[in-house]
Amino acid sequence: MCLRFKILGSSSQGNCALLITENCRVLIDAGFSAKRIGEMLEEAGESIDQLDAVFITHEHSDHIAGMRGLARYHNLPVFANNATAQAVQRPLKRPLKWQTFETGAHFRFRDLAVETFAIPHDAYDPVGFVFSHGEDDLFSPRQKVAWVTDLGYVPEMVRQKIKDVDVLVVESNHCTQLLQQSDRPWSLKQRISGRHGHLSNTAARALLEGFENPKWKQVYLAHLSGECNSLQAVQETFAFTRNGGVPYALSIVQSGCDTPFLDL
Repeated sequence: MCLRFKILGSSSQGNCALLITENCRVLIDAGFSAKRIGEMLEEAGESIDQLDAVFITHEHSDHIAGMRGLARYHNLPVFANNATAQAVQRPLKRPLKWQTFETGAHFRFRDLAVETFAIPHDAYDPVGFVFSHGEDDLFSPRQKVAWVTDLGYVPEMVRQKIKDVDVLVVESNHCTQLLQQSDRPWSLKQRISGRHGHLSNTAARALLEGFENPKWKQVYLAHLSGECNSLQAVQETFAFTRNGGVPYALSIVQSGCDTPFLDL
């Protein structure tokens, strides 16, 4: 069976994706209520009962809002580093089945290989993930998905992690002009645009343009701000060609919309 990937939703209001292999079904972040996650899974022909694990990047509500409801599933493993696990568990009445790792660790979960790496964001210990499946041979080529949704800038180490993945999910959070024109407090504007905040459309474009001949087959621009970004602003920023066009599909994930299943 191939690796299947679907973004259930991604914006400043919530982030969650589904990754399916022959031997597991996992959520990447759980930024919607458990009820809403259940509805989205049912719309995709899946269910919460079929989930084998949840992987959490950091403790902000748009990535962990569903954990209170998911705590009812006592045998559902939840993978996070220790700082994130403590921050998520603290307000919950029910204990989650934590599987903690050290940031930077590589490990396996069933038939998935998981790489974790630090990202610059204003959380306790935020991480990005690269999920790999396959044995890298003729009959089972290795496929990789990177989930990097919250970071103020892109360190070289992060660039190295994402350069050879097949699917890249990266944020294009805000339009700099719309952010400055918004009614948000100055301190919040500084946080969002700072080195531990979020990538602007321009910064996301610069990231993609900075790679020569990337392996990417599909790039998703995700985590768009509802107030400080727009579909038009993203489209205008990324309306570019390079050497006759980019060698990968580029999709913008809009608030309130999921993506079709991508089979690798």
